[in-house]
Amino acid sequence: MMIIRHAEERDLNSICELAKKGGTGLTSLPCNEDILRDRITRMRQTLDGTASRDQQGYLFVLEDTTTQKVVGLSALEVAVGLNEPWYNFHVGQQVHASKTLGVHKSFPTLFLSNDHTGYSELCTLFLDPDYRHSKNGKFLSKIRFLFISAFKDLFSDKLVAEMRGFSDENGESPFWSALGQQFFNTNFSHADYLSGTVSKAFIAELMPRHPIYVDLLPQSAKDVIGKTHPHTQPAARLLESEGLRFQGYIDIFDAGPTLQTDIQDLRAVKDSQILNTVLNDTPVEEQFYLVSNDDYLNYRGILAKTTISDNSIELTQAQLDKLQLQQGQAVRILPLEA
Repeated sequence: MMIIRHAEERDLNSICELAKKGGTGLTSLPCNEDILRDRITRMRQTLDGTASRDQQGYLFVLEDTTTQKVVGLSALEVAVGLNEPWYNFHVGQQVHASKTLGVHKSFPTLFLSNDHTGYSELCTLFLDPDYRHSKNGKFLSKIRFLFISAFKDLFSDKLVAEMRGFSDENGESPFWSALGQQFFNTNFSHADYLSGTVSKAFIAELMPRHPIYVDLLPQSAKDVIGKTHPHTQPAARLLESEGLRFQGYIDIFDAGPTLQTDIQDLRAVKDSQILNTVLNDTPVEEQFYLVSNDDYLNYRGILAKTTISDNSIELTQAQLDKLQLQQGQAVRILPLEA
């Protein structure tokens, strides 16, 4: 059985192994043991109330309870950009007109932006390739929405998620090669790693402050603006089904799209329910549900194929045990599929 819970110190080695499999482009999961240890420490401080708002974040692990192996990660940041600037490009328009010549032209442009400062963020979604089946990916991603619906007062009013942009089989980004590399004098992989491991002040120091005319970029770069990496497209579609949308912001490194929404518009916030549990070791397997115990400090979530009726949900004893609940106690539920 698979469960989702808060990450703990004992998970560090497994998280490091997952980071090695993440590859280029997953900047929030660098293959750096000290940074990953600090990430777990910061999350534990968030839970015990000692972290300042700019440091608050949650890191969830997907555990195969049969092998006690951590096979996936997903995370939430409470408020980005309060400690260090949070950058992206806003895709806008610049109009050039001459009444004398009868010319009126509109050009797409890129503006360096901090517009998402203070937003909560969905981040660090990664699932071991060996476990990309049995709806594990949806479970790992969507449990964050269920957590937000239970504790929405802890988050900002708006939610954002950066999607991995296009890079080739060698891990190089045509957008970075055409633009960022001209200012940073380093390849994409190294710049991407730096953005996840050191202060992001270097971005402001080196990136141009004036609008960049998209039409001056090579076609290879223009073609990938706002495009999601093929491996990340299922994750993007999943977030869109939960209420997030592309609203004209892209990553400054690989031009991947940034999705965003008001938290009150999330499906989980609008549609999740609190139901009592009923013990049934042979429940009618009607539909898949995300099920959580809503215990802030000892959060547990499972994926259960079962049925609901009369304000109750049928769970097996094994499922109740994984949630660390007794029969009759309440759970929060949401249908897996939108």
